[in-house]
Amino acid sequence: MANDQMVILGGGLAGATAAKTLRTEGFEGPVTLVGAENRTPYIRPPLSKELLLGKADADSALVVPDNWYADNDVELLLGSPASRVDPDAHVVTLAGGRRLHYSKLLLATGARPRTIALEGADLEGVMTFRTLDDSLKLTALLKGGGRKVVMIGSGWIGMELAAAARTYGNEVTLLGLEEIPLSAAIGYELGRYFQRVHEEQGVSFRLPASAAAIDGQDGRATAVRTTAGETLPADVVIIAVGVVPDTTLAEAAGLALRNGIPVDAGLRTSAPDILAAGDVANALHPFTGEHHRSEHWANALNGGKVAAQSMLGLDARLDVVPYFYTDQFSVSMEYSGFPSLTSGIVPVIRGSLDEGSFIAFWLRENNVVAGMSVNKRRVQKAIKALISARVPVNEAKLRDPGVPLDSLLPA
Repeated sequence: MANDQMVILGGGLAGATAAKTLRTEGFEGPVTLVGAENRTPYIRPPLSKELLLGKADADSALVVPDNWYADNDVELLLGSPASRVDPDAHVVTLAGGRRLHYSKLLLATGARPRTIALEGADLEGVMTFRTLDDSLKLTALLKGGGRKVVMIGSGWIGMELAAAARTYGNEVTLLGLEEIPLSAAIGYELGRYFQRVHEEQGVSFRLPASAAAIDGQDGRATAVRTTAGETLPADVVIIAVGVVPDTTLAEAAGLALRNGIPVDAGLRTSAPDILAAGDVANALHPFTGEHHRSEHWANALNGGKVAAQSMLGLDARLDVVPYFYTDQFSVSMEYSGFPSLTSGIVPVIRGSLDEGSFIAFWLRENNVVAGMSVNKRRVQKAIKALISARVPVNEAKLRDPGVPLDSLLPA
């Protein structure tokens, strides 16, 4: 295997973690990591949290230090996206014309911001949010305060950006298609909790409503006209309506597609010697027997490791319980579990929403399938264990803060 050539397309957490894992597993052959951006691979959570709020610098978001790649003989090609994959010839062609032969190929191409057809979307002051450069640009726009910010999108990123904008002292109005923000993900009661947190900090909501058009003057955004007929003054407009997996290369190469790139538990695609990981991968999870596509950093981290091990022929499976977190004002939330299994389920609450410290559990057939902790430290390990145990739990005991979570696990 020392003569094998490993090529990784995607300069994010999944791709960089795969490169690192190849080396830590002892692979000594050629490794090439191709990134579309001109930046060393970085993680995304700080972009809408610490980095955006000026609590961390750009280097703190790096997956590994800049010098790691040269020190570990990993060829890093930045600002040079792939333009074509030929599965039969085992060749990747880059935009500049260079051809890379591979023994194993990892597609870690991530996702791109979802766009909406909107008059005025090209005006100055209007932006989407995905990259480190987006974070630095938005920080510069927000940090002086006193601006009128309209956020289009009431999902996790939209809520985080709204919190950051308001923290800087800007006037923030948030538009969303749901009656309650985040309700599609966590239900009305918990979505309303997050809405109250924002409203108490001065964020205004227009729900349900979206943007009909963006008005401007001299090339700059000045207002957002909503589908409810309201005109909202705006200096900054942020469109955060989700992302779509970047399957451009996979589609052109003839790989099977379904909500991203479907892969098995070892992250292998429909094409021999091609794997996929991170936001773009729709992976078969052994826990549910179903495919799940996750857009969170933990999935990219764990997926990068599993993909590298599979590239080396090791028996590896992506079988960890999915996890993500969010920080909004004084709220620190962590979530473990399978959102696809929680639809229509009213969560069991341990603690007090009014006091802002609680755990929400989603049960299916009395088994915990997801758990969300708010301002509760060091409980996620127990939540993941409850999910993995797949044993019925007593709802009354689950609801009772006096009953240790560990005591609900099988002996």
